[in-house]
Amino acid sequence: MPISTSEQERPEDRKQAIRDQATALGFDAIGFAAAELPAAAGKALDAFLGTGAHGDMEWMATRAAERRQPSALWREARTVIALAVNYGPVGDPLEAVGIPEAGSISVYARGDDYHEVLKKRLKALARWVSAYLAAEVKVFVDTAPVMEKPIASRAGLGWQGKHTNLVSREFGSWLFLGEIFVAVELPPDGPHADRCGSCRRCLDACPTGALPAPYRLDARRCISYLTIEHKGHIDPALRPLIGNRIYGCDDCLGVCPWNRFAREGREAALAARPELNAPPLEALATLDDEQFRQMFRKSPIKRLGRDRFVRNVLIAIGNGGDSRLAATAVALLDDGSPLVRAMAVWALKRMIAPGRFHELRSSRAPQENDAAVRQEWRDAVLP
Repeated sequence: MPISTSEQERPEDRKQAIRDQATALGFDAIGFAAAELPAAAGKALDAFLGTGAHGDMEWMATRAAERRQPSALWREARTVIALAVNYGPVGDPLEAVGIPEAGSISVYARGDDYHEVLKKRLKALARWVSAYLAAEVKVFVDTAPVMEKPIASRAGLGWQGKHTNLVSREFGSWLFLGEIFVAVELPPDGPHADRCGSCRRCLDACPTGALPAPYRLDARRCISYLTIEHKGHIDPALRPLIGNRIYGCDDCLGVCPWNRFAREGREAALAARPELNAPPLEALATLDDEQFRQMFRKSPIKRLGRDRFVRNVLIAIGNGGDSRLAATAVALLDDGSPLVRAMAVWALKRMIAPGRFHELRSSRAPQENDAAVRQEWRDAVLP
């Protein structure tokens, strides 16, 4: 369509033109919100940070002031265009959780990195919007201090459920979000009503109790945080609860009743690679750095790094308790990463006979030069 910003053009017509262009570019949902958030959103953020529930995600606290208001991030912002792409899975998203010899990877990470897919599409739409409205714009996709879910809710894309994630009547729990800030005021869409009702399935489904109350998340107990964001040794008390989840967790999303209305995603780049639906743990544990980077070349998992990924895989192996994987774990006692060696100790304690474990401890522990790994050997002493 020809670019026009005629004064005779109604604001709603401008919004419809932008909607049409967004749909043509492959976005599944779009809404408009004023570039401001209610004080309640900032208070909720302060409460989350004040209790330390963000764990070691210090970047959340460092840029909290910018996160509270879009205008604090970009003073010229007047409107936020909230956009979403559906990544609804094919089949049961929690199926792999029931396969102990395989790893369970969050649905969002089974395809290409959504940051790259959305960023390219957002930039294309932003260029069009900038020319169409003759206005400055800025693009964001989970890479800046933007409270995406409250903004998406105010723009009518859905509501923040009791698990704190966005829920859509049309797409369930499976939406990737992005935003375009615009230095032009457009009429906002109405916020979406909360439709969780009395349901608490997501709270009850959380394996680690990371949802202590409706609309409250303690990231320090969240499996997604522990397996992705947390860089160090995972709390021993939480390891058994992680099961075979090696990258993220979809339990609270997967049980949401609104998913009965969800549709399979239509973006080929975001579709799950077959080899990541339920990958065998044994093969994943033996990946070296080059093999890891090659396997996850275009995946968000690549950013995790091989050592943390194998840490997660060893926890899954330990939880599976399959003694046939003992040789794999023993080999990793000599790994160059203390993080990996420590989890190899933990896994072996759970999968081999006490006598065999004692032999390993007697021969290996005295040679260990990392304090954390030595502690892992000590903690694993049998009565």
